[in-house]
Amino acid sequence: MSGGADGAGSTALSDEQAARFQWLLESDGVCVFPTDTVYGIGCSPDSQAAIERVYELKGRPAAKPSAVMFFTRAGALAALAELAPRERAAVRARLPGALTLLLPNRARRFLAACGPDPDTLGLRVPALTPALAALARVHGPVLQSSANLSGGPEARRVEEIPAALRRGTQLVLDGGELPGVASTVVDLREFQRSGSWRVLREGAVDGGELARLLGLLA
Repeated sequence: MSGGADGAGSTALSDEQAARFQWLLESDGVCVFPTDTVYGIGCSPDSQAAIERVYELKGRPAAKPSAVMFFTRAGALAALAELAPRERAAVRARLPGALTLLLPNRARRFLAACGPDPDTLGLRVPALTPALAALARVHGPVLQSSANLSGGPEARRVEEIPAALRRGTQLVLDGGELPGVASTVVDLREFQRSGSWRVLREGAVDGGELARLLGLLA
């Protein structure tokens, strides 16, 4: 199944498409979907069969971690009640946005997404454009990786996603052309204790802006 826009400037994703996405997450399905950066592929982080399918389609090493995405900040904060005060402040200040925040996983949640390090959780909350706003209706976590072959280029358009990967999923949501720059990965595992942080991967968020906001919170 597919749906949504045919390219930049086309129609927005619908509530019906968001409902299909939600249903597939609850039914061991695998979906391709747009974000604020590049196209992603994802599934429920509680479905081992679906996770194995995602990794198989991408050719991704089983030990390599993935992010856990929520489509609203409120959903992320409610699900991660154990976040410490500075960590919660950072989430409120910087998400939604084109960031992956590495946070302490004190409650050992979503272990299938954590790879060999169960004490670290990668959190994503995308900043949804008006065309993608229906995704806010998708509740709960999504184990998410970029919709590409492992090590290959990220996709900014559905047509750039490998055909075999698209065929292997139950739903492809076309949100048109995306910015095409992956999220900035920020390590906040020591942020609560010392206020320290570091960028592990440069990406869509400007480092100066990030430093200013996190410096205020530290």
